[in-house]
Amino acid sequence: MQNLRDDRDGQPPSGDWLGTRHIRFERDGALARCTVDRPERRNAMTASMYFAVRYASNLVDRDDSLAGMLLTGVGDVFIPGGDLSWQSDDAWDGISAIAGMDVCPFDALRQAAKPVVAAVNGICQGGGLIIAMLSDVAVVSDRATFRAPELLRGIADTNYAQILPRQIGPSRARDMLFTGRTLSAEEAVDWGLVSRVVPHEELLQVATEVLVQCCRSAPSARADLKRTFDQFYGLYDRIGMTTSLLGAECREGFAAFKEKRNPSWVHPALRTDGRL
Repeated sequence: MQNLRDDRDGQPPSGDWLGTRHIRFERDGALARCTVDRPERRNAMTASMYFAVRYASNLVDRDDSLAGMLLTGVGDVFIPGGDLSWQSDDAWDGISAIAGMDVCPFDALRQAAKPVVAAVNGICQGGGLIIAMLSDVAVVSDRATFRAPELLRGIADTNYAQILPRQIGPSRARDMLFTGRTLSAEEAVDWGLVSRVVPHEELLQVATEVLVQCCRSAPSARADLKRTFDQFYGLYDRIGMTTSLLGAECREGFAAFKEKRNPSWVHPALRTDGRL
């Protein structure tokens, strides 16, 4: 079901309004639920949507009435990454001008003071997979799938190159990044990409129970552990990634995706029908 227009469209975040109608922020007692809801674009993330996840995590951290946040999607898609068509209908003044890594929620999740649990309901790739990995716990549906297709789009995603080997080891990280292979939910848990898989019908219930358990942990002690985890992941080559996003391969990769074809760098003998 397509989202209806909201009279706050075009307005930056304020209170529980996250700055985009495509991500809903709801309260249930001490818990917040952040739902990615853009089914007409398969939950593809605009700059405003990425910023909304960051803002929501910061909002929960500042609100004494909230203990933690659940993040999920609608339909059969969790988060597939950014909208490569650049068809944003929810931009507000300022956000489109800084639509790079500055708007992304990754650092906010790594450093969140209060627990964030991802309930991965379906397709999870690109920025969505990083969000799932950097959430405190990721509970996934048995229907979920996982992929890191950035190299097929011409993107030198150095954030992936930094985080993924520390999550699953360098051999498996190379396999995912260089081939763009898709993992099932069971494979993702086996590889250590995420921690729990449950029947799809039980996803929200189990993820909520996990969030409650996380929220019962001692906040100062938890922050000390998160600081250690953050140091373990380390820093990524942001300058290199920014250069890549402005480069010729990235432009060609985005164009190929939009035109549903293989990028020009694929050897003619190895090309397939449609996009990679």
